[in-house]
Amino acid sequence: MVFMIVGVNPAIRRLKHLMIRGWKIVLISVLVFLLNSCQSTVVQNQSLSPDGTLGNIPVTQNPNALLSRTRIHPIAASPTPSSHILVGAGDISICGQKGDDQTADLLANIPGTIFSVGDNSNESGTAYEYLNCFGPSWGQFLDRLYPVPGNHDYVTDNASPYFDYFSGGPLTRGKGYYSYDLGSWHVIALNSVIDISTDSLQVAWVREDLASHKNLCTLAYWHHPRWTSGESGNDGRMAAIWQILYAHGVDVVVNGNEHMYERFAPLDPDGKMDLTHGIREFVVGTGGASHYRFGIIQANSQVRENSTFGVLKFDLLTNGYDWEFIPVEGMDFTDTGSDACH
Repeated sequence: MVFMIVGVNPAIRRLKHLMIRGWKIVLISVLVFLLNSCQSTVVQNQSLSPDGTLGNIPVTQNPNALLSRTRIHPIAASPTPSSHILVGAGDISICGQKGDDQTADLLANIPGTIFSVGDNSNESGTAYEYLNCFGPSWGQFLDRLYPVPGNHDYVTDNASPYFDYFSGGPLTRGKGYYSYDLGSWHVIALNSVIDISTDSLQVAWVREDLASHKNLCTLAYWHHPRWTSGESGNDGRMAAIWQILYAHGVDVVVNGNEHMYERFAPLDPDGKMDLTHGIREFVVGTGGASHYRFGIIQANSQVRENSTFGVLKFDLLTNGYDWEFIPVEGMDFTDTGSDACH
């Protein structure tokens, strides 16, 4: 009996050895699977740091550096669904100068809709100037640019090159005024170079447009400011349109023409402060052409600056707005604030 047990011992030992090797292989396979799963989970759930990196690895330089099957991309900042960005300036391009290139660099890094408040070509409004001077700077944003003309845009052939260059957008040749909605806001773009008097076709259109758009928040923009501390002074031709906009509860007006930045308190049609129903005006002739001196400083002018190119950015909210003047690189002036719609 003892002999038989000893005789089968080698077979039993071999069987045990095979069983142990099998279990080791199974255990190793399970461990490898679990480790890979943990690594994948950590990579997929770890958030990106503000500089676009994951840990110490620059994700933006090599998004496949961690795992070949895992793609990681930094998420670009964007406005919330209840906020829409409207950004721009006026008095923009002069051939051979770099101011419009500097403000275009700002726009390249700001999402949203772009406005211009006239004198897109701040020279003679020729086809050459639009194609070769305005084109390489602000012209790269035509797919999201909503312009209005200024007096310089009308110098050549009654603005024919202007309408040619911006054709395909919202413009109607010979008119240059239109409106659009941006989130909960209604936005009105007007042409202050043509007739804008009480009995004009343009003002009749404005009345109809406002009557058919009952938005809580409305912004209007055009070239020549009703109120300004600039060299040209207040423009009485805009009195009728200001009265109509005020009567319909418009919240914000943005203008150019004066090569400077200025912000007013909310004003009534007589230029008096009205914090309940008044319209806040911004003058943003800072698109890159040149700088003007101040003239007579107007009452209720709250902020003004005449040595900085830049753009004015609005965050249009459901029932209000934030504003920020953003200077070109190397300049320090800025202006920020918030207000509610009425």
